[in-house]
Amino acid sequence: MISRDDHVVAILRRLRNFPVVALLGARQIGKTTLAGLAAKQYKKPVHRFDLEDPIDLARLDDPMLALASLRGLVILDEVQRRPNLFPVLRVLADRKPKPARFLVLGSASPDLLRQSSETLAGRITYYELPGLSLGEVGVARLQNLWLRGGFPSSFLARSHADSRLWRESFVQTFLERDLPQLGIRVPAATLRRFWAMLAHWHAQTWNASEFGRSFGVSDNSVRNYLDILTSALVTRQLKPWHANISKRQVKSPKVYIRDSGLLHTLLQIESNADLERHPKVGASWEGFVLEQLVTHLSVDDEQLYFWATHGGAELDVFIPRGRRRVGFEIKRTTTPRVTPSIKAALDALELQEVVVIHAGDRTFPLRRNVRAVAASRLIEDL
Repeated sequence: MISRDDHVVAILRRLRNFPVVALLGARQIGKTTLAGLAAKQYKKPVHRFDLEDPIDLARLDDPMLALASLRGLVILDEVQRRPNLFPVLRVLADRKPKPARFLVLGSASPDLLRQSSETLAGRITYYELPGLSLGEVGVARLQNLWLRGGFPSSFLARSHADSRLWRESFVQTFLERDLPQLGIRVPAATLRRFWAMLAHWHAQTWNASEFGRSFGVSDNSVRNYLDILTSALVTRQLKPWHANISKRQVKSPKVYIRDSGLLHTLLQIESNADLERHPKVGASWEGFVLEQLVTHLSVDDEQLYFWATHGGAELDVFIPRGRRRVGFEIKRTTTPRVTPSIKAALDALELQEVVVIHAGDRTFPLRRNVRAVAASRLIEDL
């Protein structure tokens, strides 16, 4: 079993400071397992309710009666199935002193986020669980993590073939069962076709008009499909940063399939050999390293951007944190260099440093304020 101690510590810290903690993540990403690990370290009684279990659902027919007398930690799994629990949690969270804390697990559907934030404002904090990371599996398994992705069942499968079968089954189940349970009424076949087309758009700037023409529907429809997959935490829309410069800058997001394994399934990539000769290998590498950066640096979506001008200058990732501004370029190469785009970004964004993450095995300076970091040394050198 792969240790996820950093996430356990983060959950326990939030439980000390908030009466309700929402653990969000894509289906099958490991939320229930992580909640169990946190429960083992919680020093008070733990009570679990699985809202996909008919017995637990029956126990919660009268939620105030079922929950009010409990002490310690109360775990509510798949909470999106019972959004009417949030008003009850508000009442229970306001008790003084607080006899219980609540850990609610769910996929980040729009309705779940809206209802919980409106009902539990000031009482709830959100923690998003990513897939397995390089820091958790070790750099020796970097290639497997890139090919198979970070879903535990996919990464830990006995063979590449078993991993691929799991991911194919996940895609089908996610579209046919999970999204309808989140209130999404778009036909599964339509979203499957959209998701597959989006995989070919991976790491590119979003153009709803062009995508809509290719897909044969309106701009608004494809925007809605993209937002559905983003809210379910399987795609990422990376926001553009607008600097105060005279050049025209890109204002549309870049889009990514968040899990590299799902991307490869949608692109019908089955092996490392397939991946290395595929035309999207560079884009796949960019998305994979982006997700590793987000996890390793604990970057919130509000701190994560890219930057590009219509003249061609671009920076893959820009993270402004207070007065410190750092940019990242992600290159599938063993010979990184300082490009005109890097020089333009240093000046336009007033960066303290640009880090070029590459596929080689060494970390070294390229010039003043520009450093090449090997992806295999990302944990040690960032």
